[in-house]
Parts: sequence; C-alpha cells; structure tokens
Amino acid sequence: MNKARYTQEVPEDRKELLNVLNGHEKPVKVMILGGVDTGKTTLATFLANELLSSGFRVAIIDSDIGQKGILPPATISLGFPEGLFESFGDIEAYKHYFVGSITPNQFFGEMIAGVKLLTDEAEKRADIIIIDTTGMISGAGVELKRMKIETVKPDVIVALQKENELEPILKPFEEKVQIFRLEVSERARRFSREERREIRKEKWKEYFRDSNSYTVSLGHFIISGTQIFQGEEINENEKSLLEALFKWLIIHGRKIGGKYLIVKADVANIPRQVDRNVLQYVDFEKLSNLILGMIDKEGFCIGLGILKFINFKEMKAELLTPLDERAMEKVREIRFGRIRVREDGEELGLLDRNAL
Repeated sequence: MNKARYTQEVPEDRKELLNVLNGHEKPVKVMILGGVDTGKTTLATFLANELLSSGFRVAIIDSDIGQKGILPPATISLGFPEGLFESFGDIEAYKHYFVGSITPNQFFGEMIAGVKLLTDEAEKRADIIIIDTTGMISGAGVELKRMKIETVKPDVIVALQKENELEPILKPFEEKVQIFRLEVSERARRFSREERREIRKEKWKEYFRDSNSYTVSLGHFIISGTQIFQGEEINENEKSLLEALFKWLIIHGRKIGGKYLIVKADVANIPRQVDRNVLQYVDFEKLSNLILGMIDKEGFCIGLGILKFINFKEMKAELLTPLDERAMEKVREIRFGRIRVREDGEELGLLDRNAL
C-alpha cells in the first residue's frame, strides 16, 4: 500500500549526503524536491532511518497530499519516528494540517501554511527535519516550490532530477541554501494514474475503517473552507424568483456582497445561462461524501470526516469519522474540503476551489 520502503541499497551520492547531514549544525531542515516517481519518499525513508541509527531525533513532514504515507490523504502530516521503520505508513502522526484535496492546484496557501506550521512544531523537538514534497515541479509548481522554500527556509535542499528539470526552482537559491543535486535511482519505479488511485483507495479505506457516525449541530462549531454559511440568507421572494427562473429546488441560499450562492437540485432538464459573477450554485448531491477537516483550537487537524448529509433547516450535519467522542470534544472548527470520498475508499471526484 506504500510506494516507498526502507532499503540501504542506494546510490553512493545518498551516502555522501548522509555524511553531510550527520555533521551539520543542528537543528537542520532538509527539503526534498523531485518530480513524480523520482524516489523522494524512498530517499526520505533511507535518510531518516540512518540518522535515527546514529542517535538523532528525526521529524518527518509528509506533504505529498495525493500519495501520503502517513495517513490520511488530503492533509500534511508531521511524525516523529521513535525507531527504525519500513515505510511512512509505520509512522504515527503527531499533528496534521488540513488541505482538503489530493492535488496542490488551487491550494497553494494551504500547502505553504501547513508545511511552515508543522516545521515550526518539528523544530521544538527534532535535530533533523525531513520535508517530503509533491511531484509538482513545472508550470505553477515552480512558483509553489519557490514560495515554500522562501517561507520554510530549509538549510538543505535535495534535488532529485533526471536532467535539469529542477533548475528553474533551484536557480534563485544557489547562493542562499546548500543544494545537493542527486541523480534519480535506476530502481525508481513509475506508477500509473490508476495505480496511484488504487493506492489512495486502500489508504482512505484503512483510515475510515472503524468510523463512528455523528449528528452534529453546525452552530456549535466554526465553519470554514466554504462560503455557504456566510452573508445573509435569501428571503422567500428571492428564493421563489430563482426557482421559477432556473427550474431549481433551492435547498439553501445566501447573499454575499451582492452575489448569490445557492445549494440546489434540478427539477427540470433544461439549458440554463447563469452569470457566475452574480450567481454561483452547487448541486446538493455534491455535498454528500465531501471530506471535512476536524480542526482543534490551535488550527491543526485532529482527523478527517465524511459529510453524509446537511439539514440546512435545522443546521445539523451527519458525518462519519474515526474520531471517538473524546477526540470530538476537542473539535472547534469544521473545515470543508474539495474531494468526495466514500468510506470504502472510492473517490467520487474533486470540486473546484470556488464551488463552495
């Protein structure tokens, strides 16, 4: 279920890097960069185990939100392995930061904030912090990595590249950060999109295996990650007019700064022309099986939930989560994600950032 496992059969340049880290002034922050399937997590696993064997306190930050080793997906996770481990899946998370998606697209702010906050936490306890990143390294990914480096300020950047694909990211930091350019191992295996999806399915399934069902009053929590509770509720005249005009059943509607946000169901199959600058809508069924982040008073994610149903009239929600009642008492905020997942692990699709 995990792509990367601990092995000491690594190229020599990995051992040279290890020697440098052993002698580096502590604490040291190490950020690993590389494209998809370049062996970032395998390298992180090797380094962590070898450094643990040398007696160092090691922190792992798993920010590869789509191919998480430290459960669950759609979060950035911090762990402190206490002994040798075979894969990231063996590490118990210390804290999570909720992103709510399996891709960094549209979530640059969450990606940067999450890594920064968890790095700050890691520096309180660890000698060496290893930050594993996503394989998004081209196009907008260059800017994401630039901003992440500028914010986190790693002491060492490890670049796994096949040719020179990371140079647009590395060039601005040549004289600012110690950079190690490593070749991609011949052992690195490529995974198809379907294989990645199946791996995630097993991880979702494992995470939600022993979930509990709760009916919660939304008024008891801060609701974030969505606009559907912001502004003012639309009045009956506005509701009737919009229903008649677009042949909708409006389940919930808000007016936010002169713009309407509607949760609806279709009552007729007709073409509709909607000015998105004036009216935004989401199908009620798209809220079902939406991933939720259960956030504590410090802003960290205690765990995930699956939204099953919202009763807008009573402002109550039904959700599934592996959190027990004691953990639920620590939840101060419920944050809406943008991926829909069933408890059996089947992914039902992503929503646009602006959909909610």
